[in-house]
Amino acid sequence: MDVVSLSQLQFAATCMFHWIFVPLTLGLSIMTAWMETKYVTTGDETWLRMTKFWGKLFLINFALGVVTGITMEFQFGLNWAEYSRYVGDIFGAPLAIEATVTFFLESVFIGVWIFGWNKVSKKVHALTIWLAAIGTNLSALFILLANAWMQKPVGYVIRNGRAEMTDFIAVVTNPYGWIKYSHTLMSGYALAAFLLMGVSAWHLLRKNEVDFFTRSFRMAAVWGFVASLIVGVTGDFHAVEIAKTQPSKFAAMESIWETKKNAEMCLLLVPDASKECNAVEALKIPGMLSFLAFHDTDAEIKGLKDFPREMRPPVTPTFLSFRIMVGIGTFMILASLLAIFLSRRANFVDNRLFLNLMVLAIPVPYLAQQVGWLVAELGRQPWIVYGVLKTSDAVSKSITSTQVLLSLLGFTVLYGLLGVVDIYLLAKYAKKGPDNDLGTIISVQGRV
Repeated sequence: MDVVSLSQLQFAATCMFHWIFVPLTLGLSIMTAWMETKYVTTGDETWLRMTKFWGKLFLINFALGVVTGITMEFQFGLNWAEYSRYVGDIFGAPLAIEATVTFFLESVFIGVWIFGWNKVSKKVHALTIWLAAIGTNLSALFILLANAWMQKPVGYVIRNGRAEMTDFIAVVTNPYGWIKYSHTLMSGYALAAFLLMGVSAWHLLRKNEVDFFTRSFRMAAVWGFVASLIVGVTGDFHAVEIAKTQPSKFAAMESIWETKKNAEMCLLLVPDASKECNAVEALKIPGMLSFLAFHDTDAEIKGLKDFPREMRPPVTPTFLSFRIMVGIGTFMILASLLAIFLSRRANFVDNRLFLNLMVLAIPVPYLAQQVGWLVAELGRQPWIVYGVLKTSDAVSKSITSTQVLLSLLGFTVLYGLLGVVDIYLLAKYAKKGPDNDLGTIISVQGRV
């Protein structure tokens, strides 16, 4: 493999591993803050126990996420120096805000939350976890705005052989970024909800802390359904934006080879450049693709054959990843809706089939997150900045394939070990259950 391919593989590996932790941090931070707020407003001690238990899992995940995210920054200078030189003025701005403002906001107040149980009042303590959660969610915003500029570059000019920012407001209000942020944020909330339901189901199967985990399950089911539903809605908005700004990606997502109006949607099709969707190969819905792309059944969809071969993204992985993502999203909406109804029945804890299903469903949202990023990044190829800079022109000129391969192997070993540590710690404390010493918990809450 050449330097470009190895550098792509290395960044993909580190980014996808880092993203295992990010969505859970986004969702669990807000849900933990919600639990503590319920305790402060109601005085119900179960909410305090829930805050402590789920908050512990949040902290484990947050710590591993920080560690795995740092190395990605270095790769922009080591592997992608030409990219940094060409677009650093623009790409670096939102990342600088994320590092100096939002990351410090979340890290400072997470520290206060951890060590402030016996130092501040209940209301102030609840405020600290809200500030940490807001910082966490704002961090994702600025990172996704930076990525959105790569997908839809705005507010810049090419001057002196590089891209220079001319309109910062255009960059931070990029509609592509805000739609992407909404879609990503809600998917993180849905993922956290499914983790809560899965862990709660595991304990309910063993009749551990039935009231505690039934309440956790019911809360997570509502969060999961609402978040999954919004993911679907924002996904529709995102597809419309992609169809307008990245037609080659949209064509790859749907395996559309010929430009056509009233384009049908093929639900079951193996992509093949030599043939179009037909009734034998697939279940198809006439006009549906044009409607989804432009909300007009007669709208024209540009086919892949209208793009030069070297400008087409890899079709099969993009097409299949998109189908997997949509399929999992549909499952999550239905499963969480069913969870809402079943969890309110008196015999809910005896429904072992459904509880086992929810335990097995814990990794499902993680898979949806990963294939979603494959759609976003593979579908943009061969561009690293769509229509502005090719990936092949962005890699560092001074590195060799051997250097990249060795660092890739090193990252794989290191991240593999970190993954084992994360799974071990999360599983250990999730199985342990909440602290039963209510007197100890309440005594460290601090002044009223």
